[in-house]
Amino acid sequence: MAQHMAAPRVGQLGQVFHILGYLKAHGRSKLVLDPAYILMILASEFYPYAKEQLPPNAPEPRGNPIMISCFVDADHAGNLVTRCSNSGIIIFCNKAPVIWYSKCQNTIETSTFGSEFVAPQIAVELIKSLRYKLQMFGIPLTGPENMFCDNNGVVTNCTIPESTLKKKHNAIAYHKVREAVAQGTIRIAKEDTKTNLADISTKPLPSRRMKELLYHILY
Repeated sequence: MAQHMAAPRVGQLGQVFHILGYLKAHGRSKLVLDPAYILMILASEFYPYAKEQLPPNAPEPRGNPIMISCFVDADHAGNLVTRCSNSGIIIFCNKAPVIWYSKCQNTIETSTFGSEFVAPQIAVELIKSLRYKLQMFGIPLTGPENMFCDNNGVVTNCTIPESTLKKKHNAIAYHKVREAVAQGTIRIAKEDTKTNLADISTKPLPSRRMKELLYHILY
């Protein structure tokens, strides 16, 4: 609802009351920050210069390692007024959700593929910032971050180096994500739409499905 703070209307106020009513009815839910490590069972020749920028003055990593995982989704043309798509991103450190992102995209995408590719681009920027902070804290990171996306086209274009993009409009997001894969910063995989946790940040969901997704985050 933050996007309506500049010029709120009666309808938006009603939605805020609805959110408060939901929180009041589910007052026993808890957000659990589980530090348990998750066991997880290319393209460098196309981006030979790709290398993660490590902080030069970072302390020596110590302690238990951290695995970063990310769920990404986009609601194509979800804004009924401007037809902007909405990006939803949830980033986990091990099993603890630490970053929640839900915001309208700055561009109006004409295809689902375009909106789904902008969302991973935003996620890459958030991940790079988080990795830099953790490295400056001296926390060891284990390999690339796991990004889960429910769009086959995005997964294919990010995991197969030989794939090409014919739409110039999406070229920036396309190369930004692929470069991060080549750096070893992220690795992207297909996640079924029914189990993509980022769906709760992009679109209204039926109560039953909302509870099924929140079960993996709230207890």
